[in-house]
Amino acid sequence: MSTVTTTATSEPALAAGPSRPRLDWRLRFGALALIWGFSFLFIKVGTQGYAPFQVTLGRLVFGTAVLAAAMAVKRQRLPRGTRTWGHLAVAAFLLNALPFSLFAYAELTIPSTLAGICNATSPLWGMALSLVALSEDRPTRVRFAGLGLGFIGVLTVLGAWQGFHGLDVTGTAMALLASLSYPVGWIYVRRTLAGTGDSHLAMTGAQLLLATVQLAVVTPLFTSLPTHFALLPLLAIAALGALGTGLAVLVQYGLVAEVGPTTAQMVTYFIPVIAAAAGVAVLGESLRWSTPAGAVIVLAGAALTQVGRRPRAGAGRA
Repeated sequence: MSTVTTTATSEPALAAGPSRPRLDWRLRFGALALIWGFSFLFIKVGTQGYAPFQVTLGRLVFGTAVLAAAMAVKRQRLPRGTRTWGHLAVAAFLLNALPFSLFAYAELTIPSTLAGICNATSPLWGMALSLVALSEDRPTRVRFAGLGLGFIGVLTVLGAWQGFHGLDVTGTAMALLASLSYPVGWIYVRRTLAGTGDSHLAMTGAQLLLATVQLAVVTPLFTSLPTHFALLPLLAIAALGALGTGLAVLVQYGLVAEVGPTTAQMVTYFIPVIAAAAGVAVLGESLRWSTPAGAVIVLAGAALTQVGRRPRAGAGRA
């Protein structure tokens, strides 16, 4: 669930198998936007029956299972090397364990619509951080304007002119911190894991496995076993993991390989729209005029921050 949760390396895309018919890329693009957009609804439903850490652990288990199956089909092995696994452990925390948990906790007190819009601020955080951490990312006036515009949009969504009246500060802060965690993780990956020689699938599978282990250690310390297993929240968690954390990664890689990262990353701008529509239509969440208006400003700012920037495969979704 911010913006586009996978490990980016400089290696080639997944090894191509025998040529076979595939769905048109536009249909896969739409499916990916729907899956990631509905992820915030799945989180909200999941937390109605299980603790946030349990929701995160469940989604990681199901997501890892999907990637493990894909690796088995493609006969790929996990990466080797202590150094690689050490860096992957940090990436797993920053790109999966931490933001997934923060979004789950945030949605205890904020609507899924707001969480989806907070997720859209990830490119803005990425722009700000890259100016400091990545020497190859040179600022331009357009990108600076996008950064400023984006944060004006955030203030609009949060109702700053009303003194943030009715806003749950803690939940909103958690969602924004989750969106910040993604670009921090991306920068770390670019600095430490580029050029390993392993495929995207193997690296991402190992990353999700490590995140699952991290949550498996943490969850029993802060939660107790459920007295009963609520079916609908459990199904939501399964969908969140198998679709939003597993299948979506595979679809994203296919899109990047076929149409390039510039087009593939455009899915980012559909996610908050779908998240808001799903929250209102399915969960009956209220929507003030400032929320969609601010979201449009956020997305416009995020788009401007990418002007003139070399696109890279991989990112983070809730």
